[in-house]
Amino acid sequence: MRSFPIVATGIALAWVSPGLFWQMLAGFCALGVLFLAVRHTTAFCLGWLLIAGCSLEMTMNDLVGPESFQSTIALVKAAEIGLALVCAARWGGRGDPWNPAWAFLIMAGAGLSHGLYPGLTRADSLRSLIGSVAPFAFCFVRAPWSWADAVARTVRWGPVVAVAGGLVLAAAGVHPLFTDGGGMRLTGLGHPAFLATVCMAGMYAGLIQFYRTGRPSELLLLGVNLLLLVLTGARAPLFFAAMVTGLTLAFVPSPLVPPRWRLLMLLGAGATVPVLAGLMLAGGLGDFRLFALLDSGATNLSGRDTLWAAFDSVTAGSPWVGWGIGAGNVIIPPDSRIAQLLHTWAAHNEYLRIEVEGGQLGRALLIAMFAIWVWQRSRLLPAAERQIMRLVFLAFAGHAFTDNLLISTPACVLLTFAAAVFARGEAPGESPLPDAGWRA
Repeated sequence: MRSFPIVATGIALAWVSPGLFWQMLAGFCALGVLFLAVRHTTAFCLGWLLIAGCSLEMTMNDLVGPESFQSTIALVKAAEIGLALVCAARWGGRGDPWNPAWAFLIMAGAGLSHGLYPGLTRADSLRSLIGSVAPFAFCFVRAPWSWADAVARTVRWGPVVAVAGGLVLAAAGVHPLFTDGGGMRLTGLGHPAFLATVCMAGMYAGLIQFYRTGRPSELLLLGVNLLLLVLTGARAPLFFAAMVTGLTLAFVPSPLVPPRWRLLMLLGAGATVPVLAGLMLAGGLGDFRLFALLDSGATNLSGRDTLWAAFDSVTAGSPWVGWGIGAGNVIIPPDSRIAQLLHTWAAHNEYLRIEVEGGQLGRALLIAMFAIWVWQRSRLLPAAERQIMRLVFLAFAGHAFTDNLLISTPACVLLTFAAAVFARGEAPGESPLPDAGWRA
């Protein structure tokens, strides 16, 4: 009975002014979500992290249509910024003066002063700027150990959740679990290349956790993420993830995992190569993209050479300061022949995209800030984690030559994972007990 006046007032308002009623209802719902996010901040962050890792823009594209693609990405990144603000309000913020996000702000200002690329509006440039800095949002938060540990755990399980969700949608006939792109490729809930980046982050998180605890279960989960990465058929992510893992096991010491065990792991991984080669030659794996490409020797399936030529021609017009943040999105029109043929208009090379948007000065600034930021933020980590994270970002720098690592939703996952690792180093807590079995 106490709620009757409220209900009656709502009905009367809906009758007299429907527009105002829906605005007020949306406002109350937003306040309710904000209240819950403040009360259950970590849970909301983990839920967002799983959504970002699932790359739901692809699923929404299948369910609703192409018009939902960009709006879904915008919602995911806006949610990250909103949650980071909630976290900062609860636990405190930090300046993070060397964060690469500042480089994007400087490039945006330089682009506006110089003049934006024809066809790029100030509003579009602002949206691209927000999208560029959003993946770094949690790096500006003084997060507690519990949040950082929960984020690292979620990143490890994220690919498994994405594939499990993909199984459900595939069974319902909504979204295929595998797609044909020069061979069968695992998609999960999104796109194979996006899933591959999330698998990389999962492997890195698993590798660090394995070194922290020595638990064989972490090694098993790392192997599962590696298998999913192989099934995506993404060659560059597999190469760099395998490089980081192999170099870590070979050269990064751990008091919990003795050298002889790490050597056995490497030998075991190497022993699978001739087995896979035999299956590939026998035709047992030829349906999967990675093995089909190895068998045929095909290269440049994404048409990168064609894409890069268009971007190279634009950089000559403003080589030093570029054409403003967001210019990379309008170099190749979505309805052009190249975009229709390749199903993309992105650069597939972050160095080239940043040169278009920020010029050689902006690109140099971004690279320098990345290097200093990783060096500074990793200094407080334990020795093994410090070396692993620096290897991760060296691989990130190499991978950026062939993919769009800073503007996709999986970038939010990778950089949030990095923020969690750095936060855990700055707010140390009790480490789990090691597994004595590796000492035998």
